[in-house]
Amino acid sequence: MAIAEVTIRGAGAFGLAIGYACAARGASVRIIDPRGPGGGASGGIVGALAPHTPERWNSKKAFQFESLIAARSFWAQVEACGGISSGYGALGRLQPILNARGEGLARSRAVEAEALWQGKATWEVIAADAISGPWQPPSPSGLLIHDTLSARLHPRRACDALAAAIRALGGEILTEGEEQGAVIHATGYEGLRALSKQLGAPMGDGQKGQAILLGFDAGMGAPQLFADTVHFIPHSDGTLAIGSTSERDFDSPDQTDGALDALYARALAVMPMLSAAPVLKRWAGVRPRSHNRAPMLGAWLGRPGHFIANGGFKIGFGMAPGVARVMADLVLEGRDTIPDDFRIEVPDVC
Repeated sequence: MAIAEVTIRGAGAFGLAIGYACAARGASVRIIDPRGPGGGASGGIVGALAPHTPERWNSKKAFQFESLIAARSFWAQVEACGGISSGYGALGRLQPILNARGEGLARSRAVEAEALWQGKATWEVIAADAISGPWQPPSPSGLLIHDTLSARLHPRRACDALAAAIRALGGEILTEGEEQGAVIHATGYEGLRALSKQLGAPMGDGQKGQAILLGFDAGMGAPQLFADTVHFIPHSDGTLAIGSTSERDFDSPDQTDGALDALYARALAVMPMLSAAPVLKRWAGVRPRSHNRAPMLGAWLGRPGHFIANGGFKIGFGMAPGVARVMADLVLEGRDTIPDDFRIEVPDVC
């Protein structure tokens, strides 16, 4: 075995993306996860890479925007390196506009996007009848929001694609092993719980999500839909993911239950055409949510040579290209390019 310059604990979206970025820069990488690549919440089925709304701009939204733009080349490079498809596609998203107030808000956001998205993507209001075919959400106003920044991938396959690329670059992915070199902890909600206990402060926890996969082919190049707070994600293999729930309180982290049944019923009410599609899989997992909902990145205070990359929550894959870049900058080159909102700070406990 090669001596690792970087050891990463955790083979989810953040851990694998950072491992790939470090290996691509020539570092010897070892990733350790007892569950293997995508064994936790990152091995799901939804894969909605969706932006925050283009308004009240802040460093988190700016970072996510740049990461979503970078994803277009990032996933192409990963796939070329490892030879496995991630299911990535920058195919945009459609959302219904419900009323006049919603139209006004959508049009003001379109103006903001024109400036903030720098011509690299668009957010616009379009007539529903401008979309040919049935794959669109019903809209009481006859108008839709169409953005071209949203993309999709298949989370489980994206993990496999990253793992293959890391191995092609000489990296190791182990279920157990020794830490060598700099150590990056990307250990999901269990890691946030452990950190909270160590520091005596609520650094974060997990929120359960549930989703369902249908055998439904929405067609080549079909965009994702977002309606009634439900994501509809067409995958390139002819399946369709519907997700997801968000549950702070749960007993069984990996079991599906009535919450998913309710989500499925709501989805069918929005898109009745899906009622005949066979259910291929029901999925549940717990996503890491930091105390302020932003990714938690940087050096682990009090543990020289150790770093944290955690708290991707619902936007882990969307943030992964950017997180991989700034963590590789920090660990390999000593350059701190982490946004202030993502820095590891212990919250005040009253």
